Amino acid sequence: MAKAKNAGTATPALQWLAANRAAAIGRLVEWLRIPSISTDPKHAKDCVAAAKWAGEQLTAAGLKVEICPTGTAGKPGHPIVLATAGGDADYAGPHVLFYGHYDVQPCDPLELWESPPFEPVIRPARKGEKGGERVVARGAVDDKGQVLMFIEALHAALATTGKPAGGVKLTVMLEGEEESGSANLEPFVKSRQKQLKACDVCVISDTGMLDRGLPAITYGVRGLAYTEVRLHSASRDLHSGQWGGRCPNPITELAKVLAQLHDKDRKVTIPGFYKDVLALSKTERANWAKLKFSAKAALKEIGLPPAADIGEKGYTATEREWARPTAEINGIWGGYTGVGAKTVIPAYATAKVSFRLVANQDETRIPKMFFEWCKKHTPPGCRWEFTNLHGGPGVTCDVDSPYLQTATAAIKDATGKAAALIKTGGSIPVAGMLKTRLGIDTIFMGFGLDDDRVHSPNEKFELECFDMGARSHACYLTRLAAMRR
Repeated sequence: MAKAKNAGTATPALQWLAANRAAAIGRLVEWLRIPSISTDPKHAKDCVAAAKWAGEQLTAAGLKVEICPTGTAGKPGHPIVLATAGGDADYAGPHVLFYGHYDVQPCDPLELWESPPFEPVIRPARKGEKGGERVVARGAVDDKGQVLMFIEALHAALATTGKPAGGVKLTVMLEGEEESGSANLEPFVKSRQKQLKACDVCVISDTGMLDRGLPAITYGVRGLAYTEVRLHSASRDLHSGQWGGRCPNPITELAKVLAQLHDKDRKVTIPGFYKDVLALSKTERANWAKLKFSAKAALKEIGLPPAADIGEKGYTATEREWARPTAEINGIWGGYTGVGAKTVIPAYATAKVSFRLVANQDETRIPKMFFEWCKKHTPPGCRWEFTNLHGGPGVTCDVDSPYLQTATAAIKDATGKAAALIKTGGSIPVAGMLKTRLGIDTIFMGFGLDDDRVHSPNEKFELECFDMGARSHACYLTRLAAMRR
């Protein structure tokens, strides 16, 4: 990638954003009113409406837009919005892919919402609340608000330069099934692989900052392997008076097996589990220590004492979250769980077991290794049933990447503050898919906050964060456009 002799100035774009802020907030409210719940078939038309709304905005920003159907005639999916800007003839920067999603989570329980989830309310912070003015609605931060930050930057670029994306070569891909499993995303990417593989880097705004006024770029996310195991014993449920003490109880036996997943140092005991783990560098450890994260304060926020700071020995809470793999039991059940008593020894017991993976671990191998480990721990008289539900790889972008460095500089231009380089313990499957399918890295330029109530009632997005994101994306486009051959 060629370097710009002069990064240019984003001042006109920033002035445009300031002058048009009220209109931008109005657009955000308009989009948030569309109840694009992807998992509920009753909202299929709303998802189409949300996709068309985004397409209209991208068209107004000068991009060429397609509303692409997904799925099959018998089982249609929600459309994908694909928009492109060809870039100036002398543009020498990367071909950027911006990914986001317009679909949202269901709103239950409705009674916990302070206002109807699809009737956006803009209000100031109340007594006891941190931050400032915010919009409260489903999808406010995840991900309509964060996608619109980028679209507003595109509006600013066109208005101040007369060129789509300010002359940057750009592809925008917005999907409508991220909150319901992205079943049709990979087939779509495969069908457009030649077109999308021309992109050099992906930018996603679906993550967060360290805190208010403390911007961050996420350069790594963990992967995921999600499994279900069922331990069978007798051919039917048994009377515990007749059979208790005479045959295996699968709940007891399953609990015993899963209790062996970790050793005394809380390391996962599956042989070979850590074989491909990308080691945490001394530089990363030093940089993360400077962030001065308080595990004690974070635990207090969720009602736990300092003694609850537990995990793999030899690593801090931040290191365990961002750079180490884990094994977790997400659910376990069997037998009678209804009201009152039923003296039964169940025929089987079931558990959901997931693994958060780090870079270089193979999400297809880990379930196989876990299942083999279970077989070696099979209780007498029992048999297993295994299901590999889904997964995706972890990804990490090189911190020395010129694409990442340009994004970092853009945030400094927009905010006056250096963005912290962080990782996240969560998983964003699309990033892994883009890496494996297209070979491109992802930079996460997100502006959400930990208390934005993502996926919960009263989801919010603070307008200061919205402004910061729009300004940062505008500066990013300006820096990229300044690159000339």
